[in-house]
Amino acid sequence: MINALVVTKDEESGKTAAAVEAIEESRLPESEVLVAVEYSTVNYKDGLCIGPGGGLVRNYPHVPGIDFAGTVEKSSDPRYKAGDKVVLTGWRVGEAHWGGYSQKASVRADWLVPLPKGLTTRQAMAVGTAGLTAMLSVMALEDHGLEPGHGPVLVTGAAGGVGSVATAILAKLGHEVAAVTGRPETADYLTSLGATQIVARDELTEVTRKPLEGEQWAGCIDAVAGAMLGRVLKQMKYGTSVAAVGLAGGAAIEGALITPFILRGVNLLGIDSVMQPYANRVRAWERIAKDLPMDKLEAMIQPATLSDLPGLGRDILKGQVKGRVVVDVNA
Repeated sequence: MINALVVTKDEESGKTAAAVEAIEESRLPESEVLVAVEYSTVNYKDGLCIGPGGGLVRNYPHVPGIDFAGTVEKSSDPRYKAGDKVVLTGWRVGEAHWGGYSQKASVRADWLVPLPKGLTTRQAMAVGTAGLTAMLSVMALEDHGLEPGHGPVLVTGAAGGVGSVATAILAKLGHEVAAVTGRPETADYLTSLGATQIVARDELTEVTRKPLEGEQWAGCIDAVAGAMLGRVLKQMKYGTSVAAVGLAGGAAIEGALITPFILRGVNLLGIDSVMQPYANRVRAWERIAKDLPMDKLEAMIQPATLSDLPGLGRDILKGQVKGRVVVDVNA
């Protein structure tokens, strides 16, 4: 028997409920690698899957958890053997497939990457999908010319998971970081991660029809979209880039015009972590192990257990989770 967070759905009412249950290991889906899960984490998608599903969950009962790290217990794939430490993010695990909110998980070998040297499984889940997305964003901005000294790099939704890790990485790499937040009480936290400027969310949410505004930002990692992204695009310096990673403010880019792209050569870079190719995942994890300050990572961690997940799922959908939740599935 293993413990897992199981989400069930009442077919008549359509309502879902999530609770920790002891289930037989034989209920896990058949696949190539069985992993003894040590840690997982909480992302916005997890909040959706713990709750009504947000259209992500196909079948019930369901075990959410889009990330996990642990130790291989057995494998039919030669790339992994018992005792190997591994990390999983993406591939619709925790959505279409049973995920990491369980003491064991059965998954395809293609979905795993080796745990990078220098990282523990706990640290890997403090990073998780959010941190991987942040590193992929930094890499994309660098690939399009961003270097320290070019000017401040804007991070929206900075107190969230992606924003927190992005702020810490950019600061360690030598960038000025302007952190956008709608929660004034997080200013000290963001400064401790390396932010050199705190920008109130209200300063960037007014929709304007101006074709361009003054050039301010040398780069941007945006987790918000909506009106904020429309405004930020008009404030980017010539030839710079915005890495778009989320849509907490809505899927539309309100107030956006073509002018930043054709008059300033601004690039809008879409960042996907779910289907990211293996080689790029490995590259990003290696960069995380090298470029993410572990003392800053520790300051982001909020510890949790499986029984805490229903409440945390609700909280993250309301934007009330700061930093990175690390779930000890065996506690």
